Amino acid sequence: MTLYQTTFDIFNRNYMGSAAMAVIGQSCLGGAAAMYVLANGTSIPQMIQLGIIVLACVFANTSILAQMKHKVVFNLIMLSATLSLFFILLNSLIL
Repeated sequence: MTLYQTTFDIFNRNYMGSAAMAVIGQSCLGGAAAMYVLANGTSIPQMIQLGIIVLACVFANTSILAQMKHKVVFNLIMLSATLSLFFILLNSLIL
Protein backbone atom coordinates (compact mmCIF):
# COMPACT_ATOMS: atom_id res chain seq x y z
CA MET A 1 0.00 0.00 0.00
CA THR A 2 1.08 3.52 -0.61
CA LEU A 3 1.59 6.08 2.12
CA TYR A 4 -1.50 7.96 0.92
CA GLN A 5 -3.72 4.89 1.06
CA THR A 6 -2.39 3.79 4.45
CA THR A 7 -2.92 7.25 5.93
CA PHE A 8 -6.41 7.47 4.45
CA ASP A 9 -7.33 4.06 5.88
CA ILE A 10 -6.28 5.19 9.36
CA PHE A 11 -8.19 8.47 8.90
CA ASN A 12 -11.27 6.60 7.67
CA ARG A 13 -11.29 4.07 10.54
CA ASN A 14 -11.05 6.81 13.19
CA TYR A 15 -12.99 9.47 11.29
CA MET A 16 -14.56 11.40 14.18
CA GLY A 17 -11.35 11.79 16.16
CA SER A 18 -9.20 12.36 13.09
CA ALA A 19 -11.55 15.02 11.72
CA ALA A 20 -11.61 16.84 15.06
CA MET A 21 -7.82 16.81 15.27
CA ALA A 22 -7.56 17.87 11.63
CA VAL A 23 -9.70 20.96 12.25
CA ILE A 24 -7.41 22.05 15.06
CA GLY A 25 -4.17 21.14 13.29
CA GLN A 26 -4.82 22.60 9.88
CA SER A 27 -6.41 25.74 11.34
CA CYS A 28 -3.32 26.38 13.46
CA LEU A 29 -1.05 25.65 10.50
CA GLY A 30 -3.11 28.03 8.36
CA GLY A 31 -2.82 30.72 11.02
CA ALA A 32 0.95 30.30 11.09
CA ALA A 33 1.08 30.52 7.30
CA ALA A 34 -0.99 33.71 7.39
CA MET A 35 1.41 35.17 9.96
CA TYR A 36 4.43 34.41 7.77
CA VAL A 37 2.73 35.91 4.72
CA LEU A 38 1.75 39.10 6.53
CA ALA A 39 5.23 39.44 8.04
CA ASN A 40 6.44 40.34 4.55
CA GLY A 41 3.98 43.19 4.09
CA THR A 42 0.49 43.77 2.77
CA SER A 43 1.01 44.18 -0.96
CA ILE A 44 -1.12 42.51 -3.63
CA PRO A 45 1.03 39.31 -3.85
CA GLN A 46 0.79 38.83 -0.09
CA MET A 47 -2.97 39.36 -0.17
CA ILE A 48 -3.32 36.75 -2.92
CA GLN A 49 -1.28 34.29 -0.86
CA LEU A 50 -3.39 35.09 2.20
CA GLY A 51 -6.58 34.53 0.23
CA ILE A 52 -5.37 31.14 -1.00
CA ILE A 53 -4.51 30.06 2.55
CA VAL A 54 -7.81 31.24 3.99
CA LEU A 55 -9.86 29.58 1.25
CA ALA A 56 -7.99 26.28 1.62
CA CYS A 57 -8.60 26.23 5.38
CA VAL A 58 -12.25 27.26 5.00
CA PHE A 59 -12.88 24.55 2.40
CA ALA A 60 -11.31 21.89 4.63
CA ASN A 61 -13.30 22.95 7.70
CA THR A 62 -16.52 23.28 5.69
CA SER A 63 -16.12 19.81 4.21
CA ILE A 64 -15.94 18.37 7.71
CA LEU A 65 -18.96 20.32 8.93
CA ALA A 66 -20.96 19.47 5.79
CA GLN A 67 -20.22 15.76 6.35
CA MET A 68 -18.86 15.21 2.86
CA LYS A 69 -17.39 11.86 1.85
CA HIS A 70 -14.37 10.91 3.91
CA LYS A 71 -12.05 10.84 0.89
CA VAL A 72 -13.04 14.43 -0.08
CA VAL A 73 -12.48 15.61 3.48
CA PHE A 74 -9.10 13.88 3.64
CA ASN A 75 -7.99 15.34 0.31
CA LEU A 76 -9.01 18.87 1.32
CA ILE A 77 -7.19 18.56 4.65
CA MET A 78 -4.05 17.38 2.83
CA LEU A 79 -4.37 20.22 0.31
CA SER A 80 -4.78 22.78 3.09
CA ALA A 81 -1.80 21.49 5.04
CA THR A 82 0.36 21.32 1.92
CA LEU A 83 -0.50 24.85 0.84
CA SER A 84 0.09 26.19 4.34
CA LEU A 85 3.51 24.52 4.55
CA PHE A 86 4.38 25.75 1.05
CA PHE A 87 3.55 29.37 1.92
CA ILE A 88 5.41 29.15 5.24
CA LEU A 89 8.54 27.92 3.44
CA LEU A 90 8.11 30.42 0.61
CA ASN A 91 7.82 33.39 2.93
CA SER A 92 10.45 32.36 5.47
CA LEU A 93 13.17 31.10 3.14
CA ILE A 94 12.68 32.76 -0.23
CA LEU A 95 10.91 36.10 0.20
